[in-house]
Amino acid sequence: MPQPALLAHDLVRTLGERRVLDGVSLTASPGHRIGLIGENGVGKSTLLRLLAGTDEPDAGQVVRPPDLGFLQQEAPYDAGATLADVLDDALREARADLAELERLTEQLARTAEDAPGYAALLDAYGARLEQAQEREVWDADRRAALVLDGLGLGSFGPDRALGSLSGGQRGRLALAALLIRRPTALLLDEPTNHLDDEAAAFVEEQVRALPGAVMVASHDRAFLDAVCTGLVDLDPAVEGPVRYGGNYSAYLAEKHAERERWERRWAEEQEELAALRVSARVTAHRVAPDRGPRDSEKMGYGHRAGRVQSQISRRVRNAARRLEELERSQVGEPPRPLRFASTALAAPTAEDADGPLVALEGAGVPGRLAPVRAEVAAADRLLVTGGNGAGKSTLLAVLAGLLVPQGEVRRRHGLTVGLLAQDTVFERPERTVRDTYERTLGAERAEAVPLGALGLLHEADLDKPVGRLSVGQRRRLALALLVARPPQLLLLDEPTNHLSPRLCDELEAALGSGPGAIVLASHDRWLRERWQGREIRLGSAREGRVGAGR
Repeated sequence: MPQPALLAHDLVRTLGERRVLDGVSLTASPGHRIGLIGENGVGKSTLLRLLAGTDEPDAGQVVRPPDLGFLQQEAPYDAGATLADVLDDALREARADLAELERLTEQLARTAEDAPGYAALLDAYGARLEQAQEREVWDADRRAALVLDGLGLGSFGPDRALGSLSGGQRGRLALAALLIRRPTALLLDEPTNHLDDEAAAFVEEQVRALPGAVMVASHDRAFLDAVCTGLVDLDPAVEGPVRYGGNYSAYLAEKHAERERWERRWAEEQEELAALRVSARVTAHRVAPDRGPRDSEKMGYGHRAGRVQSQISRRVRNAARRLEELERSQVGEPPRPLRFASTALAAPTAEDADGPLVALEGAGVPGRLAPVRAEVAAADRLLVTGGNGAGKSTLLAVLAGLLVPQGEVRRRHGLTVGLLAQDTVFERPERTVRDTYERTLGAERAEAVPLGALGLLHEADLDKPVGRLSVGQRRRLALALLVARPPQLLLLDEPTNHLSPRLCDELEAALGSGPGAIVLASHDRWLRERWQGREIRLGSAREGRVGAGR
């Protein structure tokens, strides 16, 4: 039996006074895995809710398969339910298929082949058998055990109450239930949240094996690259959302080509505009009606003057007309990619190479960070990795001087340090984004590096009080302050959290530019796999180990 497609046509959804989705249409066919990408707030989760039927569009329609699974960011479980309850629900359809096959088998055995109802029974048995084979129902119990183990839930007893699980564990259980159930279409909202590397790789393998349509909203570039057969970019565009074929790497290549075409067209148009302005103004001035004849022109001046003036005037009018058209239709200048300002500090000198900015000798925090021995040089790029609870954030706090550890810390005199923490709080929440930026940097620096030019916050958000910003927007503002005036030692704790894939890519490119040292702690697989600097991997029970960059 063919798998049904998931269809959306001209969806419109307004939340409050903001139109989040405006005429979105798409098709997700069986076997296709479509990634939804874009800035925070462009409507990825809203679109998934409309597709799932948990929210209704203001206009447009959705055609969805009858058996559709939806992973939301918040698992909708009753605290009093148990792990066994979730598994029973996930296996309910498989068990129903097996029970119905058994019933039909018995009924066929009792019915003569020439009986009037035998053909209908045989058709019903065939349809149910095909459905059972597609759902792999005979493998369901083994699959349940495999999925629970793959998501780190295999050690939990069946009577474990869901109220005793952490938010991350409940999210993994919700994902496990869908992978066990194997619906004909699947919607996933940030499925790799709360997953370690092994669990994320396991989910990638499971999702690639699903026969039906899959649509996933994710900031996880490694997941998008491993799973997707196509991407839909929901960022505002003239003709609506843009669909790209292939995985995230293919998307990056196409976006790079688009950027080159944009830059080339803009440069060509600016060159043409400059030439047209010369034709329309300078040339017109040179052939002004009151210009007298040159000596070599006096004999034929009266005869030729009218004809020359007419030709030049026509040329000037054409140039002016083309100039007006081009000024009206010209493409905008491509936005500058995110870069750490290189004029804020001098580049590292020979004196900087004589010793480290910070040196740790057996520095540790009991219960939070095993003793670490490490040095950070003046132009270092150091990646801190390790499992949850290994102490990555604690190490950054020690380097920043916010936490006094056991052991020895040597810090260069006068060292300037900036920290992008995971939780960002501003002392004056009533101040606007623009005012906070200008007051923190000073008017001169804020003018030299305009906040709007960094591409981290939308122009419409610059006059909002910082207290009304989302968590992600507050982190973007904090990052903007660091980008505009980077310190000698820049510490970034999970910097790609709450950033769109595009901004993550720009941030990674920016890490290699500008002066100063950068120490970064991240669980981002895409970033870690491409890291070019040194690496220190923390263990929860033994001394941190410094490794050379790949």
